[in-house]
Amino acid sequence: MSNVRDGESNGLSPEQRLEPRNIRLIDPSIATIDDMDTLRACVAYENTHQNRIQILRRLKRRAEEIRLEQA
Repeated sequence: MSNVRDGESNGLSPEQRLEPRNIRLIDPSIATIDDMDTLRACVAYENTHQNRIQILRRLKRRAEEIRLEQA
């Protein structure tokens, strides 16, 4: 069982990560995702709400980074 509740990691929800007041915070918010549960929640949120290709690509890159870190 993961220590992540409701797709939140580091205390940030997918909405907080992907729709901050300052859009320059999106990349650092994605970079601080440290588990696949949170990443999946962010992908689901993005697909449901904004569906921005650039954000989805960044989330995909972060997923690849997490997989490499865990290998």
